[in-house]
Amino acid sequence: MRPAQGSEYMAGLIPQSFIDDLLDRADIVDVIDRRVKLKKSGKNYMACCPFHQEKTPSFSVNPDKQFYYCFGCGASGNALGFLMDYENMEFPAAVESLADSLGMSVPREQPERREERGQRELYPLMEEAARYYQRQLREHPRKATAVNYLKGRGLTGEIAKRFDLGFAAPGWDNLLKALGTTEERRRQLKQAGMLVENESGRVYDRFRDRVVFPIRDQRGRVIGFGGRVLGDDKPKYLNSPETPIFHKGRELYGLYQARQANRQLERIIIVEGYMDVIALAQHGIQNATATLGTATGQAHLEKIFRLCQEVVFCFDGDAAGRQAAGRALEAALPCMQDGRSARFLFLPEGEDPDTLVRGQGAEHFVGLIENAVPLDSFLFDSLAVNLSLDSLDGKARLSKLAAPLLQKLPPGVYRELMFKELADRTGMATDTLSQIVAPPPAPEASAPAPSRPRQRPALTLPQTQAGPTGLVQMAILLLLHQPAVARQVEDLEPLRALEGDEVPLLLELLELLSRRPESTTHMLLGHWYGTAQGELLARLASQERLIPPEGIENEFIDTMNRLLNHPKSREFEARVDKLKHRNYADISELEKLEIVQELREKRRRDEERGRKQ
Repeated sequence: MRPAQGSEYMAGLIPQSFIDDLLDRADIVDVIDRRVKLKKSGKNYMACCPFHQEKTPSFSVNPDKQFYYCFGCGASGNALGFLMDYENMEFPAAVESLADSLGMSVPREQPERREERGQRELYPLMEEAARYYQRQLREHPRKATAVNYLKGRGLTGEIAKRFDLGFAAPGWDNLLKALGTTEERRRQLKQAGMLVENESGRVYDRFRDRVVFPIRDQRGRVIGFGGRVLGDDKPKYLNSPETPIFHKGRELYGLYQARQANRQLERIIIVEGYMDVIALAQHGIQNATATLGTATGQAHLEKIFRLCQEVVFCFDGDAAGRQAAGRALEAALPCMQDGRSARFLFLPEGEDPDTLVRGQGAEHFVGLIENAVPLDSFLFDSLAVNLSLDSLDGKARLSKLAAPLLQKLPPGVYRELMFKELADRTGMATDTLSQIVAPPPAPEASAPAPSRPRQRPALTLPQTQAGPTGLVQMAILLLLHQPAVARQVEDLEPLRALEGDEVPLLLELLELLSRRPESTTHMLLGHWYGTAQGELLARLASQERLIPPEGIENEFIDTMNRLLNHPKSREFEARVDKLKHRNYADISELEKLEIVQELREKRRRDEERGRKQ
């Protein structure tokens, strides 16, 4: 598995071995210090984070691990990741820039795999389609229908050009005739979703008699289209289907243009339609995006939070808008690391961002954004509708409704504050509330406490219990800190029988280190940079200062042994997991007593193991 940002480049063009060599030669301190002034602080270097506003430095650069991490906003990565985020570069450009600064030439792998070559060939074809539709908007005899529609929506020629708007003229095969000049090109157009083949075998254009909106990815490549009908056809709005290069659940319309217009994005607004994005941009609000016919998902939000620390959801104030906001809220909760912000703006009935910014002006709309409802207020106020919080029953029902949602929050200060807010609203003690929900699934990085000399490494993570999740994370942490300990694992087969979300990542790490035992920490981080797994690795790697160098190998052996020999722990975890989904009041005293006894027995076994070691 390779980093998402440019995997097709790395797989087909830039060899992974060169990426590793490049990172090995680069000095991350030098790379960052040229752009952000660093100050020595112990073994690391510190600065105020360039990715969010702060007065006290929390941006740490570790020269030993060639890794940076911000304890305020969670930004992290290696030298390439920093260039991508700070300079607003895509992965290939960052590689070229770093290589050039070191006097290195970027090699290209050959041959390229057939499926990768086929996928890459779709991009220039889609760009060609976009240019074709733009020409039709300027030259087609029936262009007036589309031009008048756009003028009626208040759009200028300048904004139409900035977003590459086009016109798919009436007719079944205009694009087919213009671009499908060979059998191979017709096949590619079908693969890219631009042509449709019906049951009888007839092939025709997907977009007909519509204003066309090219959809670009973060690198500016056309990956799909949206179309707004000009006649009576249905549906009113039509998007490209899922294709090898277009995945609706991960893409946002207008994000490329927002990044082009803003060197550093402070917030991103999510609206509902293409025209909302374009109208806001025309009025100087150039940080709006829209999902592509799907609800806002976690993948969308993680992409946004890699670029800025605040997202504002903008919805209609009707029942459908409130329902969409509820779905967005649930998607946002797992992403709400400390330092991130999500707010909700509900527009007056009958208004959308397009009509509002045209009617009331940009200043009025920005004022609404500034006063959008914070996530915590929206969550609690929505749940409290029709509940009487003056009664015990109302408070109990609010706790029961809120607890499963708060459980989705990642560990950190924000999560603790949300529980405190629930406690304040219900009058319940936070200790009581903690019994309603399960412990958080994984630790988030926070500023580490000063380390103290110990005979054994200080390796206790907040969630490292007897169960497999904590042990797997412990094993991953140790591998990140000292990759060479992977040699202690000779047989991976027993690990394949384990269950848990992080087990596949542990296996991939061990397999990679088996093939390439010379790998360093920053190579591993670079290998998964930009993926969900990479974010977990970054969080774990940020805790490295808690771990002194001695004893890592023995600790890794012990962790692997415990991981492979804990049937009682697995059985116990299964029982506890079932209890998590039941009301605390419904659990019998006998069950509670059994759990307490097993916890005591577990603690005794752990202490005995510690004395033996």
